[in-house]
Amino acid sequence: MCIRDSSRTMSQPSTSSPSPRLVVAGGLGSGKSTVAGLLAAKGAVVIEADRIGHEVLAPGGAAFGPVAERWPHVVVGGSIDRRLLAAVVFGDADELAELEAITHPAISAEIRKQAHAVGDQPVVLEVPVPAVVGPGWIWIVVVADSTERVARAVGRGMDEADARRRIASQLSDEGWRARATHVIVNDGTLEELSRQVDAVWEQVVAA
Repeated sequence: MCIRDSSRTMSQPSTSSPSPRLVVAGGLGSGKSTVAGLLAAKGAVVIEADRIGHEVLAPGGAAFGPVAERWPHVVVGGSIDRRLLAAVVFGDADELAELEAITHPAISAEIRKQAHAVGDQPVVLEVPVPAVVGPGWIWIVVVADSTERVARAVGRGMDEADARRRIASQLSDEGWRARATHVIVNDGTLEELSRQVDAVWEQVVAA
């Protein structure tokens, strides 16, 4: 199980458990992984859609064959080179839509499996894109200044031009806010971020 770490829609990762189900969402560099980590420290189980996305593209993964067939030049040494694939799909809406049509069903199936296996603990689904989830999921959207987001991505080793291209291809902060049950603004210190997470936890889990 992947327990805790592309645009538009994934099918429903629903579960019948009455425990709190939280979607932590935001674009590249927003700080959603940090928020998910803070929630994990409080006892939530984190399911990372990005990591599942890596797994389905790995050799033997559910999406490896179709992606390799569609874009054979991104296969290097028997594996999909994610940088080459990103160069193809980010900035081209049609190519991105094709990739999502292949990968999202496989990602969603694994999300459903993992969420169902958790049981009674609170679950956090960390997603970098808008996901279609079933009723009862609470959306925590993390937003941040775009300049800070780029700086964070570059600090993790991403090329600045690539970071800007990916951010431009993702949903805007306004679009994220429209989906939010709770909004966390991550433009300050870790302490300030932690206080916001504490407040949301008290409202949706500890209450």
